[in-house]
Amino acid sequence: MFDTNFDNIPSLDLAEFTSGNLAHKQEFVNKLGDAFEKIGFVAIKNHGLRDQLVAQLYDTYQQFFEQSDSLKYKYEVPDIAGQRGYTGKGKEHAKGRSTGDLKEFFHVGQSVAPEDVSQFDYPENVFADEIEHMKEVSLEAYRTLENTGKEILRAIALYLGLEENYFDDKVKNGNSILRAIHYYPIENPDEVPEDAVRAAEHGDINLITLLMGASAEGLQILRKDGKWVSVTALPEQIVVNVGDMLERLTNNKLKSTIHRVVNPPREKMHTSRYSIPFFMHPHAEMDLSCLEACTDEQNPKQYEDITAGQFLDQRLAEIGLKK
Repeated sequence: MFDTNFDNIPSLDLAEFTSGNLAHKQEFVNKLGDAFEKIGFVAIKNHGLRDQLVAQLYDTYQQFFEQSDSLKYKYEVPDIAGQRGYTGKGKEHAKGRSTGDLKEFFHVGQSVAPEDVSQFDYPENVFADEIEHMKEVSLEAYRTLENTGKEILRAIALYLGLEENYFDDKVKNGNSILRAIHYYPIENPDEVPEDAVRAAEHGDINLITLLMGASAEGLQILRKDGKWVSVTALPEQIVVNVGDMLERLTNNKLKSTIHRVVNPPREKMHTSRYSIPFFMHPHAEMDLSCLEACTDEQNPKQYEDITAGQFLDQRLAEIGLKK
């Protein structure tokens, strides 16, 4: 259906899955699954995010990142591996690298009902007092993208031959993260390490990632033939991609495609780029053991058994956020 030597990622309409028309729903499932097997990325429209909310969210975090470093560091939370609040410039690097990415970011995470706190001991969210409506717009975007992610996972479950609601209880109170990223301007490119980039090539840790259109170009994904292809979501779309947890769970059936954010031309290094992905995680106890439906004699099990929490801890250490 889709070609692995693509120049553009497929565009799908989530309304086909949610409309109640069984034929359209199955067609969406087939297209999504095929794209995630061959490409690992799709663009999705009718995703539920209001244009006004997206604009507010970007404006809110641009205001925050324009503040002084001393103010931003007020919202860094020690000893939680950057899982809430602010993380400063160059502190995260891709797996297998030591040079920090040319970015800073702010994390908003899951908040659970009081009766669930003992079961899901997540850190408290923090929000900058100086930025009006930061909490409200962040949490609205978080819940909207979480709900969209649940629908995508239901379609994935059907494609894999599982019950439609297979993932529902695994992502309820999941350890998902809304990450507002500022790829900060570099006034003198000669002052940064020669191999420093905005985001070095990597696969995402989580089940799926949902990404609003960024403020500037730069996102590239790696084709099977080794060619890097630029990806830009249209205004009415979000980009959704498979993460390493889902690739592992499906024994490599669904592809966590390597991607990166390249530096702009030297004459534009002094400009900022903003991006806000939503990393959809399950709760820590989810078993990521390869699904039986994805293993056979031709495709033997590729991974050792592990939980989502154990896998996350490993990766946070590998990218420099956890000691």
